Amino acid sequence: MDRLKIATFNINGIRARRTNLLEWLQREQPDVVCLQELKAQDADFPIDDIRAAGYGAIWHGQKSWNGVAILSRGDDPLEIRRGLPGDPDDSHSRYLEAAAHGVIVASLYLPNGNPQPGPKFDYKLAWFERLIEHAEGLLASGHPVVLAGDYNVVPTDEDIYNPRSWTRDALLQPESRECYQRLLAQGWTDALRARYPDERIYTFWDYFRQHWQKNSGLRIDHLLLSKGLAPRLKEAGVDRWVRDQEHASDHAPTWIELDMGSIQRGG
Repeated sequence: MDRLKIATFNINGIRARRTNLLEWLQREQPDVVCLQELKAQDADFPIDDIRAAGYGAIWHGQKSWNGVAILSRGDDPLEIRRGLPGDPDDSHSRYLEAAAHGVIVASLYLPNGNPQPGPKFDYKLAWFERLIEHAEGLLASGHPVVLAGDYNVVPTDEDIYNPRSWTRDALLQPESRECYQRLLAQGWTDALRARYPDERIYTFWDYFRQHWQKNSGLRIDHLLLSKGLAPRLKEAGVDRWVRDQEHASDHAPTWIELDMGSIQRGG
């Protein structure tokens, strides 16, 4: 496989949007998919439908909220880690890591953190610190790694239609943005921004005030590439048509294409 397409998609309820997911898989055929916010227990994950679409999968569900999954076209992902290390008492299903098609892929759903200040924002920042520590080890391993998911962080004011409307939101707080920049500073590449350095590109449009119709969006879904993978980035984008579907998620799938060639350890 010379080209590898990896996508991240906050499905916002896999049972409610199973049809949307399957249509997207059939039309776009990504090789690896990271899903977030399944809002379903493990037993309710539609694995039979996923397999019928040509994908193997691993998933880590949770009743009513959270939940992450990794899909791999043509085979089963090899699970590496279920849950982010650093807090044995953390019961949220927010992190899943696997090997698929020659790369290590993490599907992550970073806490929203609202309302802030308060315990939810404290949890967001603590979770972010755990991610930063774990990501450093992944980068040091020398393996090709993609950290994909809903980060619930708007990196800069260029990644939102109007920052003045969100000044109190946890997604734009200086602490949230500082954590994201510290993660990048380890050596990760924000793939979508690297591919489109000067364009406003959004991945999320909430359900209020016709934000989708007005393109009043935010960029909070990110795919970060390890050092060796960054030069292999050939294309990136957002499948906006999915957000325009009936009963759509408020996120759209965000994807990258990598030129794998003869990738070896050190990627």
